[in-house]
Amino acid sequence: MQKLTIKNRKNQNIVVVVDEVENAKGLAFVLHGLGGSKEQPQIQSTAEVFRESGYSTIVFDATNTFGESDGNYEDATVTNYYEDLTDVIGWAKTQHVYREPFFLSGHSLGGMAIALYAEAHPEEIKGLAPMSTVISGELSMQTPKHKNIAEEWKKTGWRITERNSKPGAFKKLKWSHMEDRMKYDILKDIETLTMPVLIIVGDQDEVALPEHQKMLFEKLPGKKEFHVIKNAPHTFVEKQHLDEIAEIFRKWIAKVGE
Repeated sequence: MQKLTIKNRKNQNIVVVVDEVENAKGLAFVLHGLGGSKEQPQIQSTAEVFRESGYSTIVFDATNTFGESDGNYEDATVTNYYEDLTDVIGWAKTQHVYREPFFLSGHSLGGMAIALYAEAHPEEIKGLAPMSTVISGELSMQTPKHKNIAEEWKKTGWRITERNSKPGAFKKLKWSHMEDRMKYDILKDIETLTMPVLIIVGDQDEVALPEHQKMLFEKLPGKKEFHVIKNAPHTFVEKQHLDEIAEIFRKWIAKVGE
């Protein structure tokens, strides 16, 4: 394992962890969601399955989150996640670990970022795995989670919520985050996602609604799988959910890698 600090296009530090597998079959990038980090159980567990399956992995903390990279959570946007992913892949292309086509996996906002990258560079992607993904700004605004707070958020300019991983600590997000999110819609260029795609969502997800994920799944043109994790919320932390997801990934990677 190698932990490195690289610079993104804004000259901010991004902390990257490269885990190289001996005689690797290829490479996989795994990206966390809004306010997440590379250390989250769901990110670590997914990366581990890729390595067990013979693929080297690159995980990193996007800027403007609670990980080790630069920036502040309040400034987080889809744009910054997408640009950071693009910059990390660009850096990886200069490293001996790089192999193409590669796997992309991401959770929530990270799921949207990987899908946008895959739409722009389909020829580079071996398989795409968006978990609990944000699909578009418009669909986000239709979820109970956002609909109930949008007016207040827009009026005050801030969304203030407690941090799940740190009770008693709060996180603040600017309304400009939603203005930025409204510019994106992965359904728009979905016909370019011809690579194998794995979609996973919890049936209790209030952020990435299962019915929205089904809509995305139905529009995908290539080989695809759709899995709903019972009793699971938006972020996967329970061991039984992580184990179930790991098994889904294991079988999918084997199929795609054939």
